[in-house]
Amino acid sequence: MQKPLAYALLLAATLGLAACDKASENKAEDAKESAQDARESVQDAQESMNEAAEENQKAARERAEAEQKRAEEMREDATTPAAPAAPATTNP
Repeated sequence: MQKPLAYALLLAATLGLAACDKASENKAEDAKESAQDARESVQDAQESMNEAAEENQKAARERAEAEQKRAEEMREDATTPAAPAAPATTNP
């Protein structure tokens, strides 16, 4: 009685494992999809890098403009005569 039950369980387990296995054509399809996903990820990463480079260029231009404006203000301050200082008074 125990042998037929063991054989039946073994047969059921074997059939169950065989039914879960993917066919080789399904694996090939999955590989193609994975390759496509990888290409899309690379493209997304490249776009992100390009956007970051553009932002860095914009920030560099803005820094250069701010520095130029500061330099012009410094020159203007240097050419503008300073107001005379008020005489110091002492309280006795």
